[in-house]
Amino acid sequence: MMRSEMMISLFEVVGSPLCVASGDGQKVYERLAAAFGKDRKVALSFHNVSTLTSAFLNAAIGQLYGRFSEEQILTLLQVEDIQQDDLALLKRVIETAKQYFKDPEKFDQAVRDAMEDGDGE
Repeated sequence: MMRSEMMISLFEVVGSPLCVASGDGQKVYERLAAAFGKDRKVALSFHNVSTLTSAFLNAAIGQLYGRFSEEQILTLLQVEDIQQDDLALLKRVIETAKQYFKDPEKFDQAVRDAMEDGDGE
């Protein structure tokens, strides 16, 4: 049987240790989605990543929850070489994504409400 796991290095995809732009996250997402679509396991390496933002992670990983089941993602995605604080950020992004894709309408309304509350200073 062929080994179907593929390795994606964030450092190589982005071309720098700064994983901050959602556009770069989108490139990662496209590779992950293509692999998942073929039911391939992916090892996502955070090796050499010095800066990580939620905007990047939302694009790279959060979006997956809109297209694949949580079960599929848990089965197919393996995270490697991630710093503890980056892992905490990743977990927050995933929780938010799961909430969002469960009920996008309600989530968007909550965000709008929260933003309106912040305007009355």
